[in-house]
Amino acid sequence: MSETANLLKGGSFLLSTPDPEQVTTPEDLTEEQRMIAGTAREFSEKVRPRLHEIEQDKPFHSRPLLRELGELGLLGLEIPEKYGGMGLDKVTATAAVEEYSRAGSFAITIGAHTGIGTLPIVYFGTPEQKAKYLPKLATGEWVAAYALTEPNAGSDALGGRTTARLSEDGKYWILNGTKQWITNAGFADVFIVYAKVDGDKFSAFIVERNFPGVSTGPEEKKMGLHASSTCSLILEDAKVPVENLLGEIGKGHHIAFNILNIGRWKLGAGAVGSAKMVLSICAEYAKTRHQFGKPIAELRAIQQKLADMAVRTYVTESMGYRTAGLLESVLAGLDPDADGREAARRLEEFAMECSIMKVFGSEAFDFVADEGVQIHGGYGFMDEYEVSTAYRDSRINRIFEGTNEINRLLIPGTLVRRALKGQLPIMQAMANLQSELMELTPFDESDEPLAKELFMIDRAKKVFLMLAGLGVQKYQMALEKEQELLLGVADIAIEVYAMESAVLRALKAIRAGRPGLKPEMARIYCQEAFECIASIARNLLPAVEEDSDTLRTQLSVLRRLTRYTPANTIALKRQVAARVLEKGDYVC
Repeated sequence: MSETANLLKGGSFLLSTPDPEQVTTPEDLTEEQRMIAGTAREFSEKVRPRLHEIEQDKPFHSRPLLRELGELGLLGLEIPEKYGGMGLDKVTATAAVEEYSRAGSFAITIGAHTGIGTLPIVYFGTPEQKAKYLPKLATGEWVAAYALTEPNAGSDALGGRTTARLSEDGKYWILNGTKQWITNAGFADVFIVYAKVDGDKFSAFIVERNFPGVSTGPEEKKMGLHASSTCSLILEDAKVPVENLLGEIGKGHHIAFNILNIGRWKLGAGAVGSAKMVLSICAEYAKTRHQFGKPIAELRAIQQKLADMAVRTYVTESMGYRTAGLLESVLAGLDPDADGREAARRLEEFAMECSIMKVFGSEAFDFVADEGVQIHGGYGFMDEYEVSTAYRDSRINRIFEGTNEINRLLIPGTLVRRALKGQLPIMQAMANLQSELMELTPFDESDEPLAKELFMIDRAKKVFLMLAGLGVQKYQMALEKEQELLLGVADIAIEVYAMESAVLRALKAIRAGRPGLKPEMARIYCQEAFECIASIARNLLPAVEEDSDTLRTQLSVLRRLTRYTPANTIALKRQVAARVLEKGDYVC
């Protein structure tokens, strides 16, 4: 398979490195895309001071705000023009998601509506269903919600007990069951509901609030996300017209999981906007808060925190736009009325990258929010400070859209499935690695920009292939039971994608003559990630090599693979912190 072909396949980043020009970055945004992002930013800044009001009366405030977003065109970015939307690309959607994520937990209301609530109809609806629902969803006249989780079915979504049977006259599906923790449920007009036809055929339905037998429970009392509505959806002999079956009977999992792929990517993109907001709050606070007779911004320990926050944000942002570009590469040109099976095939291609984006983005924002509270000290623990709200709100992101543990397990699982189907030559790469390991060359001290970091990335990929290959060799079909190993291997894959995204973006910016601080932040992250990869590998090797002599050999190979000359990251972080404090905001 050619390198060009590889680049279009999900997971191919573990086998080859694209040219920087092939990777989408925020610097590629057009003027039109920046204007749309700016509109979303203006809306968010208007909402932020009103979050307390929204928290107290969500339905009263949320619907008018969504209508306003609809008037601005922001609810219909991904809805085809044919059905009242703007039909724009995933890169534009990324820019908008990032900006409206600054609207605190009200952003969850927007995301649930525009993403998992609306996109199932966009990609899997019939022309009649699209014509009926999408124009109203694009304007905000109607609000959408996504109903998958049940009291006894969270991560195991296919274990849901909600049932659907055909009425005697054949005109309705009769649904019975309870869906739990449904965002927007308190005021949504239409729900994407999953139920088992005849008790075993997992299927999807478009359910309107005013259908007989449909009701919602009271608002849940949550740790965070107080500006978003979360209720149960109760179906008691709910009568759903037969034409409201979404997709095919028994194929609901294709809709559920592929829409979650989109949701995972968007969650990571939203984490970028939230992290930037927290960073700006903290930078300004550090300049005004005095301790020991001077602003805490002058303390090196505080500067280090700000730098680390900026670096994580930069890396997440780089991954988000790269992933958006990949998604757009397979979704561009999709017929608005294409068969749902074609949409599912395309959406599935970069499922692994979407999972990576979700895991990394949620944990990066968690890190930023946590450090933000720490910078604020005792004030960070007080409700009236935004950083406190951000901290509470961030925690759900590691659970939303499939827990991070589930998403980590999906990464090696997806790779193995594709390898067995011949879709990705990962097994061949594992087999070829043994001869490569015997011929390892030392690092060539090249003067090329970020040459050391590219070398680290290459070696990190070899570490991944080495561990994955040993795992497959030892456990074969029983590998799926070795979750500790799979989680560790997934973490290495995540770090590889993160490192490479950061470096490729920096190299692209260097070529364009506008590097900013991107090279410095890429260097910082690569060094710390490479050390993390080495540590993971050292801990995993004894699990796959029990023979002491062989283990010593493998550890020796690992030491050769992970040997490098460290950079002065303390000095680099001081540079980043100085720029953040100078600007009072995120910089790259």
